[in-house]
Amino acid sequence: MKAIHFGAGNIGRGFVGLLLHDAGYEVVFADVNASLIEALQAATSYTVHEAGETSTDRVVDNFRAINSRAEEEALIEEIATADIVTTAVGPTVLPFVAPVILAGLKRRAAALPPLAVMACENAINATDVLAGHVWKGVSADELQTLSAKVAFANTAVDRIVPGQAAGSGIDVTVEAFYEWVIERGAFNDAVPVIPGATFVDNLAPYIERKLFTVNTGHATVAYLGSVAGVTRISDALAVPEVLNGARRVLEETSALLVAKHELDESAQRAYREKILVRFANPALPDTVERVGRQPMRKLSRHERFIGPAAEIAERGTRPTALLEAVGAALRFDVSDDDQSVELQRLLRSETAEAFTGQVCGLDPAHPLFGDVVAVVREAQERL
Repeated sequence: MKAIHFGAGNIGRGFVGLLLHDAGYEVVFADVNASLIEALQAATSYTVHEAGETSTDRVVDNFRAINSRAEEEALIEEIATADIVTTAVGPTVLPFVAPVILAGLKRRAAALPPLAVMACENAINATDVLAGHVWKGVSADELQTLSAKVAFANTAVDRIVPGQAAGSGIDVTVEAFYEWVIERGAFNDAVPVIPGATFVDNLAPYIERKLFTVNTGHATVAYLGSVAGVTRISDALAVPEVLNGARRVLEETSALLVAKHELDESAQRAYREKILVRFANPALPDTVERVGRQPMRKLSRHERFIGPAAEIAERGTRPTALLEAVGAALRFDVSDDDQSVELQRLLRSETAEAFTGQVCGLDPAHPLFGDVVAVVREAQERL
């Protein structure tokens, strides 16, 4: 069995690649980072250090690596004969991955089982987005032929993989906890064999539970911690204002998730409290700056703040804690993060109303619009 994984970074090696390896697949990492690919090509194995109450080392072997920019032809051939293709490249990179997947499908023998394609990104229905890019410009006749060769399945992924210590090479440190949930229906009767993954009939509750709890909570700690002048995520949770703010945010998103997806309230409460414990793990040397990066994406319409806040407002409640977190995100000012620089530029150049529409994607008629405008205006007055 062979799996192609786009994105040989820390998440690719320490999470998706690890689970595919443990499931018995030969993993072919594809990445544009030439030095990383060369390091993988020169190695016969690497180690995943799982940090938790008890630490474990996991050795990954039986892998290869391809430079997806310089060796595109070889990568296409690999995709044509693979069993699985996964990605962990970031949602904005999916359009650049799609043409290579399409080329691989065109060369794939019709007699082979459908290629399982799963985008393992921090976004809602990222695989649907990837599929849209794959099929862009494909004729109706060609689509009918090629779609029989592939099964696109959405997933929800959860594992904290912090920035790595200098000198760690291709080894990677991750938290011990992980969750990879995959929609079963996309595969009909040919569900891939991945013992470390969970296959479910309805993925929506898992995607939103993860995005609106783990991702919302992580970003909240980062932005509140940044305002508090703290460097490490684990240290930020030792600041009462940060811990209280994060807990209040997760209470708001949990109430939404329980109402919307009929989740068990006590189970969701335990889930969010466990997440706060995970964030506080001192063995994960993550920083508020790294977790807070790309604030404009995190403040966009269907992401971790505005997404749940908008739904809460639509249900007739004011999302107070989420709005406070948005205010903290607007203060995120990191000179070497392009989105942070652009965010601060827009705060200085646009009206609060224009900023809310452009960055947060809210229409003036939306019940959340006025509250966000007020938060933006307060941030502008602070400049």
